[in-house]
Amino acid sequence: MKSIVELTVTEALRQLKAKQISAVELTEESLSAIEKSNGKLNSFLTVEKDLALMMAASADAQIASGEAGPLCGIPIGIKDCFNVEDMLSRSASHILEGFHSPYEGPAIERLRAAGTVFLGKTNTDEFTCGASTENSAYGTTHNPWDLERVPGGSSGGSAVAVTAGLSLFATATDTGGSIRQPASFCGVVGLKNTYGRVPRFGVMPMASSLDTVGAISKTVEDMALILQVMAGADDRDSTTPEVAVPDYSQNLKAPVRGLKIGIPKEYFIEGIEAGVEKAVRQAVEELQNQGAEIVEISLPHTKYAIPVYYLVAPSEISSNMARFDGIRYGPSSDTAEDLLDYYLETRGTGFGPELKRRIMIGTHVLSSGYYDAYYLKAQKVRTLICRDFDQAFGKVDVIAAPTSPTTAFKIGEKEQDPISMYLADIFTAPINLAGIPALNVPCGFSRPEGAAVDLPVGIQFIGPRFSEDCLLQVGYAYQQATDWHLKRPVIG
Repeated sequence: MKSIVELTVTEALRQLKAKQISAVELTEESLSAIEKSNGKLNSFLTVEKDLALMMAASADAQIASGEAGPLCGIPIGIKDCFNVEDMLSRSASHILEGFHSPYEGPAIERLRAAGTVFLGKTNTDEFTCGASTENSAYGTTHNPWDLERVPGGSSGGSAVAVTAGLSLFATATDTGGSIRQPASFCGVVGLKNTYGRVPRFGVMPMASSLDTVGAISKTVEDMALILQVMAGADDRDSTTPEVAVPDYSQNLKAPVRGLKIGIPKEYFIEGIEAGVEKAVRQAVEELQNQGAEIVEISLPHTKYAIPVYYLVAPSEISSNMARFDGIRYGPSSDTAEDLLDYYLETRGTGFGPELKRRIMIGTHVLSSGYYDAYYLKAQKVRTLICRDFDQAFGKVDVIAAPTSPTTAFKIGEKEQDPISMYLADIFTAPINLAGIPALNVPCGFSRPEGAAVDLPVGIQFIGPRFSEDCLLQVGYAYQQATDWHLKRPVIG
């Protein structure tokens, strides 16, 4: 049997069906890998050993009876912002210390019905606010390629779990790049879906008009299977449109010959890491060799994406965080003299520095006298960014661009420079503002100045709304011609 470090979802399902392995054996190997490596990585915040083994035994029974779901027996990590019934769900924040969710949303319900095995909760920036998974109340997650570097954020725990072979895939969310950037930094596959393609109900919100629910996996083929289970409308989430879910595996192996792939000049800017640009351009060349037509395009309002994002997102964060007051759930103050003092004590100790920073920015932006000057203007520019993409997709089928301008940076490197940290999302945030899908695929390695090892580079394929099947097709064609997705780190 292949080590779980090497096994993909597709391979595992094949072996489970053939009775070459059991779900219990697979789960035990995952739990063993977590026990061995999580102390160095801090990928999992909680491990549900008894639950996982119980679910694995149930999966084996379903397989034996011929009633197995499409992902039956696959052990997975769940990002801590997902509510799972009766499971500790804290979104990596002290303000939800001890909170066990009384319910779960459709994304988790569908994964449960499909037969997956829940290993536990993966680390995240607090309430997903961050680009490095350094802002968790429970410690930083470490990149398995270089333990002194970040894994990206906020889905860093999920990306590391997949990269290091602790789980076969993991759930994730993407508000400004939080699936694609950690997938890029860790050398795995991450899909940011069309806004509303997977319901957000049951996932703790960060910025409601930007949040997107998805997953991180080892291969594009795996991602097609995962999305097939998670996608689709739900009555509990009014932002999920009634758009039919296609068979994402059906056209996966279709050739890319004849597809028009746009290369936006604004994504190859001064300051991009030389090794990143080289790897991405070589990936585009590979697709051209397969018959795709390469077209240079322009997305002129890209330069405004970060300022717009950091006006819109904090405003929505400020609104969403108002529900966390220590009265209904989480720890509460027993020394406060009045209600205001109670709020100050509870939130002062419950929220971390980055979350506080974003709440204050958002509250200021939405305050009287500033709403029109900041928030309203930002929403108008957001519309222009959407139009850029609409016009581009009138000329091309897919856009290819770097996922991040750099490889993984060192832990603490940007701690005193929030603006520099925010700029890490410069190539991903525009996609969230437009509500369109994008797929990160590993495309090479780069060694930045001062790095001890080569670090993964990702390319993102961007498409119009509900074009996930086309993005998966392009990503699969690229992976079939390369072996970057097969590379795995040796954990020191």
